[in-house]
Amino acid sequence: MAETETELVRRCLKGDNSAFAGILEIYQDRIYSFALRLLKDPVAAEDAAQEAFVKAFRALSSYNPARPFSSWLFRIAHNACMDALRAGNKTVSLDGEDFPDLPDRSAGVEDMVADSLDAERIEALLASLPPLYSEVLLLAYREDMGPAEIARVIGAPEGTVKARLFRARELIKVKLTAVKVQDATV
Repeated sequence: MAETETELVRRCLKGDNSAFAGILEIYQDRIYSFALRLLKDPVAAEDAAQEAFVKAFRALSSYNPARPFSSWLFRIAHNACMDALRAGNKTVSLDGEDFPDLPDRSAGVEDMVADSLDAERIEALLASLPPLYSEVLLLAYREDMGPAEIARVIGAPEGTVKARLFRARELIKVKLTAVKVQDATV
């Protein structure tokens, strides 16, 4: 029977550094995938994921076992990705963004996505969003985190997370509507 992440963290905190390999096994694909979707560059994502695990290992004593380990680790990964974006002069700002007017919200985004797109198109949609929005969607839908947990990961107020989730869904809805119109005219 495989050890749980709680047991592995406990062993690491007691000085058994080899237990961290189990944590790596559990999270390395998820953290890399998260970083890749934010950074859109495999090399940068690999560097950010590695940096996140190194920082997590060094800071494991600061982990609060009363909170989910995944939130703590994804927060470190988030910071590594934001550092990589800043280092690459890829700043994330809403000031100069030209967003379209929001359409009618009568149909649910989830229903539209499920009905009209396959996995490849969903990935393309996520990649087309600014990291500010794709990050919250990834954490919500891929990592199954709620707004409070996402807020802890990205270091923003819960209301900001909810607003970003709403805005991201609306942007996807706009893009889906454009795809449907384009498909209908082709």
